[in-house]
Order: sequence, then structure tokens, then C-alpha cells
Amino acid sequence: MPAAISPFVAAFEPQAIDDLKARLARTRLPEAENADGWEQGIPLRLVQDLLDHWQHHYDFQRVPPQLNAWPQYLAEVDGLPIHYLHIKSARTDALPMIMTHGWPGSVLEFLDVIEPLTAPADPAHPAFHLVIPSLPGYGFSGKPAQSGWSVEKTADAWDRLMQALGYDRYVAQGGDWGAAVTIAIGAQNRGHCAAIHVNMPVAAPPPEVLAEPTAFEAESLARLGWYRANDNGYAIIQATRPQTLGYGLTDSPVGQMAWIVEKFRNWSDCGGDPLTLFSKDQLLDTAMLYWMTASAASSARLYWHSFLNQSFEPVALPTGCSIFPKELFRPSRRWAETRFTSISYWNEMEKGGHFAAMEQPALFVDEIRNCFVAMAL
Repeated sequence: MPAAISPFVAAFEPQAIDDLKARLARTRLPEAENADGWEQGIPLRLVQDLLDHWQHHYDFQRVPPQLNAWPQYLAEVDGLPIHYLHIKSARTDALPMIMTHGWPGSVLEFLDVIEPLTAPADPAHPAFHLVIPSLPGYGFSGKPAQSGWSVEKTADAWDRLMQALGYDRYVAQGGDWGAAVTIAIGAQNRGHCAAIHVNMPVAAPPPEVLAEPTAFEAESLARLGWYRANDNGYAIIQATRPQTLGYGLTDSPVGQMAWIVEKFRNWSDCGGDPLTLFSKDQLLDTAMLYWMTASAASSARLYWHSFLNQSFEPVALPTGCSIFPKELFRPSRRWAETRFTSISYWNEMEKGGHFAAMEQPALFVDEIRNCFVAMAL
């Protein structure tokens, strides 16, 4: 069980802000790409635009008040401080739920869904007590000094955290690495988690899918092929050399920002332009959280622990899946059923991508509600 739990208030120190401003003023940029669009990575023009906004228009203290609007805590788990938001519903019938983000995301992804999930305007809608932790090495959570904090260890820590908070029965939700942790909670099945919901169910394509894919499956396999051929360089680097990468990203705020923003563009349902879906402030908020907590290397180490050693252990716990069209990994139901043997809710959405709670908060909330209502928990 967590050894200690204490209240937490997010803060960015003024000296650190002054240092950031000085670094932004001294930014040295490369020349422009010599290929079309995003073929070589995030274009120089967008980086220059975001840099100008960061220097001259962005509120450097935007992030802490957003987090401090909700109760936050630190819990020590296996000697590591874990930061989390804990929002209790006023409803006596509320269902406890732990929600987990991924990379390059953070707890910021969930801010727009907290109120409708904990205090729904319609009393017919279900309510939830929410626990929203920062992954180990991410945000205001501690940075592991020893190796071992894999997806499976994190899942075990989340289960113990929920018990320490008095939730002997709860549900779990996640996307990206949060989906991996949530799936691991389901696979471990310690007897406390009643069901899971993921917006990125991960399962290996079975032979029948590879041999005779449906149109949906063929499109999903093509997207997976595109990712492996064109977009997973970041993952291989983070899975093999997180420390080396960390020196550059921890020293250059624009480098850290560019590393993150590229993924918000490539993985979201934004039509190729992230600024049609996310504001400049939103993109910079995420970059700020990574920068101010110096978590480039520590967050990348989750890839070192788990990306090249992913488990496909079966999950028998009741499972809900919401499939967004621009998600990285988008299995069909028959594909997912080879791993998730008790799919109780399945829905394929018409819009949305990898950052579902942030891209389409209303749809995301509806999916959570519909999933657990269908399970009659």
C-alpha cells in the first residue's frame, strides 16, 4: 500500500520561467526542410510560429491554475511519489474510475471531461469518482531512480493506489500507454477492478485477418504499416536510447516542443493541421509540463521498459472499446476478441483520434457512460 498520501499544489517557479524565457530568446533553429509538408518532420514555419507565440503571447503560468482547480495529491508507492488528481462526485452511486494518459500526453488531456463525468447535468447519466494519475516519470510524478517501472509494475501500483483510497471495487480507463496500463490491470485481475475501457485496444492481428481482411481491417493494417515505416522512429529511439535523447530535449525547450507537437498532428483527427483542432496555448501547455518538470528522459524510459517487450496476455475482465478513426492501432472486433475474451461494449466512432478525451471530450464522455451503463456495474 502507499506509505504516505499528502495534498499537492502545482507550481512553476519564477526562476525556472526566467530561465525558459532566456533559452527561447537564444533558440537556434535549423534550416527549413527540403521535402514537402511533414515528410521530414515538423515544418520550420510551424515551429517559428509556435516559438513566437510562446515568447510573446503565451501565459507562462497557464498550467498550474488548470491543475489546481482540482484536488491533487502525492502518494508514495514503492518509494516513488505518484502525482494524481482525485475528484469525488457528490453522487452516492458514483463509480470509482482510474484514468491513465500516455505519451506525449499528460493529465491535462482529461481536464475537459472531469466535470461531466463527476457531476453530470442529467441525473440519469452515471457519475464517477475520478483518480487521474501522472505516469511514473511524467509530469509531477517522481522519476524512478531504478529500472523496473514497466507497464505491469505501474498497473500493480494503480491497483494498490485505488485500494489505499478506499476503492475496493473500481473500473479503469486509458489510451496509449494508459491503455497498456489499463489492459495490464485487466490481465492481472487482482480482484478489485470490475471492468476496463480503452480507446486503443492492442492485440496482434490473427492469421484470418492477415489472410482475408475486411475493408476496415485492411485500412487498419495499412495505417499500422504506415506507422512502422514512417512514424515510429521516436519510439525506437525512446525504447533504446532514452538517456541520450534526454540530453537534447531537456536542454532545448523548442526541441521538446517540436518532439511533442509532431505527434499531436500525426495522431489526431486534425486533417493534417494541428491548429485546426488544438489551440497554440493547448499545445504549449503540454510542452510546458514536460519542460518544467524536465521529464523528457524519464517519460521516454517507459518505452525502454515496455515498448519492445509488449505483452499480449489475454484479458478476461469485462472490456469496453471505443475505436476512433484516426487512432494509431485500430483493430476490428474479431481481431480484438483474440485477446479480449469478454468484450461487453464496442463502438466505432466517426471522428476523433489518439487524444480522444482532448479532441472530442463530449464524445469521449458519452463513450465512458455508455460503456459502463451497458455493463450494468
